[in-house]
Amino acid sequence: MSKKIINQNKPERRDAAQNRQRILDVAVKLFKKNGVEQVSMNQIATAAQIGPGTLYRRYHNKSELCMDLIKDNVDLLFNDIDRYLSDNKNTPPTQRLRGLLKLFIHFREAKAQLLAGVESTPTTSNNYTHKSPIYNELHQLFVTLFEEMDNQHTSNSIFAADMLLAALSKDFYRFQRNVRGYTPSKILEQLCLMFSKNN
Repeated sequence: MSKKIINQNKPERRDAAQNRQRILDVAVKLFKKNGVEQVSMNQIATAAQIGPGTLYRRYHNKSELCMDLIKDNVDLLFNDIDRYLSDNKNTPPTQRLRGLLKLFIHFREAKAQLLAGVESTPTTSNNYTHKSPIYNELHQLFVTLFEEMDNQHTSNSIFAADMLLAALSKDFYRFQRNVRGYTPSKILEQLCLMFSKNN
């Protein structure tokens, strides 16, 4: 899994690269001031002094824009996950699950706003078939670990991975932190108890 999560595109024209950088700089400022969820694509276009069409040609939605902003951090996260899994390949899958969850929860805490932006699906495709590259990569890792725990019962492993990722999603995670009052370490403990004993 050493591949980059975000595909690198072919080299950009100079004016396109300048537009991209202006969009990203403006987006960062607006996100810091107002929060990712409160900023619209039209606000970004206006502040960047570009037409909405120019913005939407580059980023079809705010999720794609947030993914561009967070891509280096995502690559570092998955490099850390690769290293952890490689260093611990002989430990039980339940322990590797704990380590992977710990890394992701730390990432979710550190990059909460941008990650929430990545997870926001556009209203035109508000369904469960459209998932971010982060979701897809984590899903495969969880399925592999659950298959080890469950002696290759793939359908159970896929369902368990879906449920675990639902528990780690922005809305559920935010609810547990802000309403239930759970700390990240408590969330980690509860997820490990739930998903280790049921597989």
